[in-house]
Amino acid sequence: MSNNLPLITIITVVYNGASSIEQTIHSVTNYQYPYINFVVIDGGSTDGTVEIIRKYESKLTYWISEPDGGIYDAMNKGWEKADINSYILYLGSGDKLIRLPDMEKFKNADVIYGNVMLGGKQFNSSVGFKLRLGNTIHHQALLVKKSIHPAPPFLLEYRVFADFDFNQRLYKSGISFIKDLSFSAYALEGGISSMTSKKEMLKVANKNFGKFYKLLAGIYYFLQDVRTA
Repeated sequence: MSNNLPLITIITVVYNGASSIEQTIHSVTNYQYPYINFVVIDGGSTDGTVEIIRKYESKLTYWISEPDGGIYDAMNKGWEKADINSYILYLGSGDKLIRLPDMEKFKNADVIYGNVMLGGKQFNSSVGFKLRLGNTIHHQALLVKKSIHPAPPFLLEYRVFADFDFNQRLYKSGISFIKDLSFSAYALEGGISSMTSKKEMLKVANKNFGKFYKLLAGIYYFLQDVRTA
C-alpha cells in the first residue's frame, strides 16, 4: 500500500455494551489498512464494557470512560480527539466495518459514503433531494474529512437525529459527496435513531431547509407509514 494514503479515525461510542463491543473492536483492529486511529469513548459503563476495552487498549489510539451528556456528546468528544488530517468514521457498539473504500482513489474527497447492512437488509445510501426530507446516509459507512469541519459537529439539542442535522448541513454547504459501492459496514439494529422521533426530524428539516421541506417531509413520513402498515 502507498504511504500516501490518508489517515482514518474510527470512533466508537459505547455505554454498557459488553455484549456487543468486542465484535466492533475486532472488525477494526483486524482490518488491513495501515493508517487507522481507533478511538473509544465510553460513557461510564458498569456492565464489564470497560474491562473489555482494557483488553485491547494497546491497539487503541485513545480511550476514556466517563459520564457524558448522551450519545452525541460522546461523539463530539471523539471528534475532538481525531487528527485534523484524518477522515472520521463512527461505529457504534455492535456495528462492524466490512470494507473501506479505495482511499488511494478518494484521498482528496471531502465526504465518502457507502451502503450499510441494517440487520439482514441492505440500506442503499444516497445523497440528493431525499436528504432534505430524511436521513439517507448512515454513519457506519460515512467518512468525513475533519478539516472541512474542525469543531465537534453534533448539536446536543437533538437527542436522536443530530447526525441527520449534520448530514443536512454538509449537503446544504455544497460539500462534495462521493459514493463508493465497495464501501460497506454492518449496523446493529436497535440504535438510537431507530427510536423514530418524527417531530425532531421535522424540526431538523425546518431548520436547515425551511417550512416547505418540513411539510414535504411530513407527507413523506406519512406515506412511509402507510406503505409499511
